[in-house]
Amino acid sequence: MFIISERINGQFISVGKAIDNRDSKFIQELALKQVDSGAQALDVNVGPGRDNGPEDMTWLVSTVQEVTEVPLCIDAFGPKTMEAGVKACNNPIIMNSTNADPARMEKYFPICREYNADIICLCMDEKGIPNSADDRAEMAMLMMATAMEYEIMPDRLFLDPLVMPVCAAQDQCAKVIQAVSMFQSLNEPAPRTVVGLSNVSNGAKNRSLINTTYLAMLMGAGLSSAIMDPEDKELMDALKAGEILLNRSLYCDDFLRA
Repeated sequence: MFIISERINGQFISVGKAIDNRDSKFIQELALKQVDSGAQALDVNVGPGRDNGPEDMTWLVSTVQEVTEVPLCIDAFGPKTMEAGVKACNNPIIMNSTNADPARMEKYFPICREYNADIICLCMDEKGIPNSADDRAEMAMLMMATAMEYEIMPDRLFLDPLVMPVCAAQDQCAKVIQAVSMFQSLNEPAPRTVVGLSNVSNGAKNRSLINTTYLAMLMGAGLSSAIMDPEDKELMDALKAGEILLNRSLYCDDFLRA
């Protein structure tokens, strides 16, 4: 399981203030803490509605990569902020994200190709998030085909079926699991998959329990990566146990310390 930390995000009040104040010490300590906790990549997001999004993203990326060489997941909705982050990044790059809207693919796939980045592909289009697993798979195939037109091979994509809050769209939780399972047959080898795990518990109580249970279910369907909180010990312990039970890693008595 490829773990992408969700914590360097301007929507968290402390991170937003650190970006505003150019507090590099806070950001760098947070980045190192995520890596020490098990993150293999760091999602970096300045947050929405910023007047100086490209400038803020350039600073954030530069600050983080001063202390770690792990891949950075440049998380931005606007193409100017996205390209600013990608251009500033010397670490391996994951773009977060495009979707199946043709206009968005036309903007983001050229950036992906130019900077040799990987890219997260959200299974939605200009009409919104589809209701069924079948429609999610159809959008995934469209994005894979379109990416190849830009000479971006399937192994550079992460397919995201889009997790929705259980308290608002409970029926979608099972459909996302079904979509992850369906994605396994879209290419050989199976394409990489990713979810924003914490979305499932947004607005709910017992968030860690919901996140942990859902991660285990998604792993069983073939999920290969997640944007998540590596500081949640119970979540990380469940991930490690799941990797063993799915025969992805070798059992040892000290597997929780591995």
